[in-house]
Amino acid sequence: MTSMDIHEILEHLPHRYPILLVDRVLEVVPGERIKALKNVSINEPFFPGHYPHHPVMPGVLIVEALAQAAAILSFKTLGGKPDDKSVYYFVGIDGARFKKPVSPGDQLILEVAIVANKRGIWKFAAKATVDGQLATEAELMCTVRSVE
Repeated sequence: MTSMDIHEILEHLPHRYPILLVDRVLEVVPGERIKALKNVSINEPFFPGHYPHHPVMPGVLIVEALAQAAAILSFKTLGGKPDDKSVYYFVGIDGARFKKPVSPGDQLILEVAIVANKRGIWKFAAKATVDGQLATEAELMCTVRSVE
């Protein structure tokens, strides 16, 4: 079980500002699970337009943060890192449920576990919590594909 700072995260994800949504990995067990965090700041580029009178993190970005944690878990499990010749894609999102709004100042805890990896399709059970309360849960399916 290891943790990762932002420098190591940047080695394991191709994402950059403003779409990089993982600030720290608290623990990762390759082949099993990851626990990461996203500090939600009022300075996020989406808050001025996503309800200026009552800022709420878009649910689709919470799911994206979970997928980024899943991507780190996948690369750590495979012992590799992303390169310019591949892209990590969603192939499915099932059972997404949004239980609690996420607001500026919240610390989003991202927990993702591998359910299966068949023929290059990864399946994950994912949940995001704030202060121990479930904010979002979903089953994610992702794959790595080569690009020209």
